[in-house]
Amino acid sequence: MSRVLATGAFLKNSAALWQDGRWALSAMHGDLSTPQACIALEASVAALLKAAEGPIDAVAHDLHPDFHSTRVALSLAARLGVPAVGVQHHLAHIGVALGEAGLCGEAEVPPTQAVIGIALDGVGLGDDGTAWGGELLRVQAGQAQRLAHLQPLLLPGGDRAARQPWRMAAAALHAMGRADEISPRFAPRVGRAAAEGVAGLLLRRLNCPVTTSAGRWFDAAAAALGLCDLHQEEAQAAMALEALAATVPASDSTTPLPMPEGVIDLRPLLAELFELADAGQAAAGARRFHDMLADSLAHAAIAAAQQAAAGTVVLGGGCFFNRLLTQRLQARLLAAGLRVLQPQAVSAGDAGLALGQAWVAAQRLRIAAPQEELTCA
Repeated sequence: MSRVLATGAFLKNSAALWQDGRWALSAMHGDLSTPQACIALEASVAALLKAAEGPIDAVAHDLHPDFHSTRVALSLAARLGVPAVGVQHHLAHIGVALGEAGLCGEAEVPPTQAVIGIALDGVGLGDDGTAWGGELLRVQAGQAQRLAHLQPLLLPGGDRAARQPWRMAAAALHAMGRADEISPRFAPRVGRAAAEGVAGLLLRRLNCPVTTSAGRWFDAAAAALGLCDLHQEEAQAAMALEALAATVPASDSTTPLPMPEGVIDLRPLLAELFELADAGQAAAGARRFHDMLADSLAHAAIAAAQQAAAGTVVLGGGCFFNRLLTQRLQARLLAAGLRVLQPQAVSAGDAGLALGQAWVAAQRLRIAAPQEELTCA
C-alpha cells in the first residue's frame, strides 16, 4: 500500500496522511489567507511526516497553483524526491467519503469499480481552468470524468459576487435574457449605481468569470426571493433559503430540469422563483428550489449510474450540510436501488478535503503498481 501526505486546499485548510488503508487528519488551520494559518499547515505537515510508518510515496495537493498548500506540497515532494499529485477539487470531495469508508468492510467500494459522484460546493478550480462547484462525475481508479454540471453563471465583480448574493440573482436574470430587469428589481435594495454597474459588467462581460457553483445558485435563489442581498456571515443566504423552505411541506414529485448536453439548466427554476417572489410566496419558492434541484440531480445521477453500471453514488462538498437537499436526494437515489455514501466523521466541506486528496493519489499509485496485492487487516 502507498503512503500519501496531502496538504488540502485554501479554505478551512487541514492536512492528511494516508497509509496502509488508514488515515489521519490534522486539526483545521483555517483559511490560508493569514501567516498564522500557513505556518500551522507547515507544522502539521511536519508532524504527519514524522508520524508516517515508512517513506512517503507521494504528496497530494489542489490544482490551484497559487494556494500556499500547493506550494508546500510541491516543495515537500521535491525535497523527498517523490511525485507531487494534483487532485481536482471536486474529485477530492468525492474521495473523502470513499477514503473514510475504507477499502475493506461493509461499505467497501473496490478502487477499480466506477462510482458516480455528486460534488456541490462554493468553488474549486476545474480541469478546464474555470470555477466549478456543481458537478456530476464518474469516478474510477482515482480518476474522474465530468458527466454533467449545473448551468454556468457569470460572477459579476469576481469574488465580490460570492459575498453579495443579489449579484448572483442579477447574473441569473442576465442568463435568462432579462437583463433589463436588473436595475428595476435591485436598485431599491442596493442602490441605483450598484445595480446599473453590475448590469453593465454583465452586458460587457467585464470582470465576470464563469462558474458552475451550486453555492452561487443558492445565493441567486435566496436573493431572487428577497431573503439575502449581502452576506454578513458565510453561507448566510443558503441557510436562510433552507430555513424558509423547511416551513413548507415538500412536493411529492417534480419534473426534472432540462439537461441539454449534460448541463442541468436552473434558469427555468429561477424564473419561477422570481414569479413566486413577486406574488409574495417566497416560502413556496424556497421549497421549490430545494425539491427541483434534488430531483434533477437524482435524475441525472440515476441515468449516469445505469450507463456506467455503477451501484454507488457518492455525495461531497459543503452544500451537503443542507439537510433538506441531502435527505431528498438520498431518498430518490435509494428508491432507485443505489447505495449512497457521504462523509460521516469527516467534514463534507473543505475541512476534510485533504483526506480525499490523499485517497485519490493513493489509488493512482496503486493502479500504477498492479503487482501489489490489496489486503484487508
